[in-house]
Amino acid sequence: MVYVFALAAACLLGIGFVLQQHAAERAPAAEVLRFRLLWDLAHNGVWLGGIGCMVAGQLLSAVALAKGELSRVEPLLVTNLLFAFALARRLSGQRIGASGWAGVLLLGGGVIAFTLAGRSSAGAAEAGAFRQWTVIGLVIGIALVLIGAARHLPLFEEPPLLAAAAGMLYGVQDALTRMSSGIIGSEGVVALLVSWVPYTLVALAVTGLLLVQSAFEAGPLRMSLPALTAAEPLAGIACGVGFLGDRLRTEALALAWQVTGLVAIVAGVFVLARHPAMPGRDTTAESR
Repeated sequence: MVYVFALAAACLLGIGFVLQQHAAERAPAAEVLRFRLLWDLAHNGVWLGGIGCMVAGQLLSAVALAKGELSRVEPLLVTNLLFAFALARRLSGQRIGASGWAGVLLLGGGVIAFTLAGRSSAGAAEAGAFRQWTVIGLVIGIALVLIGAARHLPLFEEPPLLAAAAGMLYGVQDALTRMSSGIIGSEGVVALLVSWVPYTLVALAVTGLLLVQSAFEAGPLRMSLPALTAAEPLAGIACGVGFLGDRLRTEALALAWQVTGLVAIVAGVFVLARHPAMPGRDTTAESR
């Protein structure tokens, strides 16, 4: 059932990304990284539809994370790009072509290879607070560096860095979602509400949403979706292994297949997201 929930979540997330970008690209460029952007987009029916799909996808991914390990669910969520590509191709009328099929095979094959080779388990105990905050701090720190670097670039060069930063935050968000389900299961809802976890999760979700919409506004989907889709599972797996007790097989052959799978996933993400079917305007003539 973990796979069913994760793939259903990926489908809704992929559709949601396409609808959100379709609306966000028409917002004023001056609203990048400003909460005014979210307020204006909230009056757009297409964007609200995309947000609805994303929220439903996040809820299904939360169910998947509650039932399975982060290191097993994250690669499956990457397949949201396959569903985004399918919708974008249908809307654009573009043929799949050799590059499209190559991207599908790389992404799908990479997910299968990593999942089978990793065979992650949650047998190890969760790490202590120091290690937990160290891993979270490192991931959020990388996201802040990416945001800072993006603000020193022309507007049309910002999307990959902003999207990568959002992906890093979403990876931590996935880890906190898993922690929340664990707290509820062992101590109850009240224990969750008096902890720092749900409030940090909400802050990450809102910040990630602002970063994603800013990336969608600043450039075409093929500039932002590769970084977003690739960064989230990498950050999520790092959190899962770093402090949630997930374990991956460490035999030489298993590690080789895991690395091969991750490389194929990232390569497939970039090939698919840069396919001509992916929507978005050209912003190369724009500047800050």
